[in-house]
Amino acid sequence: MPVQTRVIKRRIKSVKNTRKITKAMELVAASKMRKAVNSVLGTRPYSKLAWNTVLSIGQAVDTSLHPLLKEPDEVKRVLMILITSDRGLAGGYNTNMIRAARQKVKELGSSVEIETVCIGKRGADAMRRLNLPVIASFTDVTNNTKFEEVLPIGRMVIDEFTKGTYDKVIIAYTDFISAITQKPIILDLLPLGTPEATAEIGGMEKEAAEKTFTEAKEYTFEPSPRGVLDKILPRLVETMVYQAVLEAAASEHSSRMMAMRSASDAAGDMIDDLTFTFNQARQAGITQEIAEISSGKAALEG
Repeated sequence: MPVQTRVIKRRIKSVKNTRKITKAMELVAASKMRKAVNSVLGTRPYSKLAWNTVLSIGQAVDTSLHPLLKEPDEVKRVLMILITSDRGLAGGYNTNMIRAARQKVKELGSSVEIETVCIGKRGADAMRRLNLPVIASFTDVTNNTKFEEVLPIGRMVIDEFTKGTYDKVIIAYTDFISAITQKPIILDLLPLGTPEATAEIGGMEKEAAEKTFTEAKEYTFEPSPRGVLDKILPRLVETMVYQAVLEAAASEHSSRMMAMRSASDAAGDMIDDLTFTFNQARQAGITQEIAEISSGKAALEG
């Protein structure tokens, strides 16, 4: 019996140490989440305005004025920007995003050649397992994201699309809705001007999105439409990529915080159960010792 109680005590100590780790990770994730959420909420109105501006321009002008607006005759090559995390222990965050990306690959079909740009190690590993080419992989971007870190990604995507390397560019990320709700979404990034995309950003309702992008019907460009579009459209694409990374970062830290909180709660329940079992074993041991003493005394008296 003493052997059993020692084993249970070691187990209780081990679980308590684990709970300390998960609690510390929860606090760290909560701190990062607050910063990420502040960034998301601060930039989301500007990002939505950027989307709506692009959508309005795409509806109001001739799409042949700029290569970023021109719809391809046939989609043969697609570039997917996949945003995941570098580390695990984030609940279903990475799993849900990778599952959505795999579903999108199936929808595109085997006739479409797909290449990927991955932000986060988990997504890059998953794409390699699917035998999809990873032309670029970026790490440590979703931790304290800065616009300067995301800018090269946006410029690379714009250059490749403008050169005609790809017929379409899509971006897959997790949209932050609340601390307990995050939604994996995949949007058409290029060519610009698809009204369906805006309905997904930040949980915006489709009716509201349609109303927003249809408000402006006519634009006047100075000095020329091409000159203005050359300046504004690349900046808007870069803004969209940056906002997607911010949304993914807030979702990652929120998911990790909730996962660590659940782990801490589960550890607490396990400690309670082990403590109860330990008390039972100790009481059984005490009862057995008393019985042995009583039996020994009775034998001596007899």
